[in-house]
Amino acid sequence: MNTENPFYHEQMPAKPSSTLNVLTILTIVASILEIPRAVFSYVNAAADYERLKTLMSAGDLQKAPDFVKGFVNENTLQMAEKMMENRLPMLIAYLAGALLCLAGAFAMRKLKAQGYFLWLIGELLPILATALFVGLGAFSGFTLIGYIFPVSFIVLYTIYRKELIHP
Repeated sequence: MNTENPFYHEQMPAKPSSTLNVLTILTIVASILEIPRAVFSYVNAAADYERLKTLMSAGDLQKAPDFVKGFVNENTLQMAEKMMENRLPMLIAYLAGALLCLAGAFAMRKLKAQGYFLWLIGELLPILATALFVGLGAFSGFTLIGYIFPVSFIVLYTIYRKELIHP
C-alpha cells in the first residue's frame, strides 16, 4: 500500500459490492449456458413437436399419471408447434439476449450504468420474443416457474443499480 501518496485511494479502481459481484457472476454463467441451450432448442424443435404429437395421438398419455396429463395438453402441443415454426427468430432472440446479458454483466462489473440497460434488454428480449412468436399461453401454469429467476434478478439488479456510475 502506498502511504506516501495522499490521493492513492482515488486511484484505486472501484469494485462492485459483494452482492453485485455475485449477481454478475451468476449472470455470466447463466448467459454462457443459455447459448448452447438456445442452439439445442433450435435443432430439436421439430423432433420435440413430433414426439409430443405422437404422445398425444398414440393414447400413451392416458396411461400416464394425472399430474403428467396436466402438463401435456392441446395447448402444450400448440405452443410446441409455434416454437417449431418460429425456431429461427426464437434462436436469434435468445442468442441476442444472452450476448446482451453478457455484455451488460461485464459492464456492471466495471460499475458502468449502461451495463444495467444492456442486461435488462437482454433479459427481456427472449421473454418478449416468446410472447410474440409463441403467444401468451407460454406464460401460464407450470411454465411460470421458469420466470422466477429473471424476475428476481430484475428486482435485485434494480436495487443495486445505485452502485453503478453514469457516464
